[in-house]
Amino acid sequence: MASTIGRERPTGLERSCAAGDWIRTAPDESGPERIEAFFGGHAYDPHRHDTYAIGYTLSGVQSFDYRGAKCDSTPGDLIVLHPDEVHDGRAGMAGGFRYRMAYVEPGLVMEALAGRAGAAPFVGAAVCRDGELLRALIGLLGDLDHALEPLERDQAVGALAEALLALDPSCALRRPETLAERACRQARDFLAESLDEAVDSQMLEAITGLDRYALARQFRRRYGTSPYHYLVMRRLERARLLIRRGDGLAEAAAASGFADQSHMTRRFRQAYGLSPGRWWAMQRGAMNRAA
Repeated sequence: MASTIGRERPTGLERSCAAGDWIRTAPDESGPERIEAFFGGHAYDPHRHDTYAIGYTLSGVQSFDYRGAKCDSTPGDLIVLHPDEVHDGRAGMAGGFRYRMAYVEPGLVMEALAGRAGAAPFVGAAVCRDGELLRALIGLLGDLDHALEPLERDQAVGALAEALLALDPSCALRRPETLAERACRQARDFLAESLDEAVDSQMLEAITGLDRYALARQFRRRYGTSPYHYLVMRRLERARLLIRRGDGLAEAAAASGFADQSHMTRRFRQAYGLSPGRWWAMQRGAMNRAA
């Protein structure tokens, strides 16, 4: 596996660490976010998002703290970080590190495993080596220059879901889907369409038929996070899209359902481990290198 990843060739963005940090985002309009990034030293402050973060290190040593332990990923290693788990990131040696990562919503994994999984799969080892998972990741991350076609995306997510299920057979569904699980889908769909609204627990209770505490428990089981954090992350996704299109931070915050720019910036740091200004500067750096 190490040789497979190690042979992956740069695509016009690689430079020495002296040239600065950068993040390159694949041009997908839907589906998992896919990135390649380089950091010469400190990368991310402690943060948590509501997606799986699954990828591999291309060069250097990628170090991070996760679930109370220090982890190191080198070329040939795969990384699996679970939703809502706090982690950070930094170079583990001089020269920095480069990696590729896919951010996959647990809901996509659960849809791919419909009728076969009762909870989002959990892989205990944050750094691992697994042939099936690597093959699935190559399908997602092998080419970041082009957007995934719909069928290509569905096939890649399906392969990833199968690999995760194989690594956590304990999550296999052993009973028919319950009303509570269908209610979680209803809540998720409503939240995704309500970015501009002030959603409260009574609204979700009326839509799903579950009380707020039962819904919170069931939602986390299926999607790895709370309903509120799921809503905040969808707002941040919209804000990032607007910033990438050229909107100012204040305008992006207002258009994404945040009280003001400082509110968005605080949530952005909590979710991604860096400020929206630094994130956008690194995006611009990658685009300048590719030009």
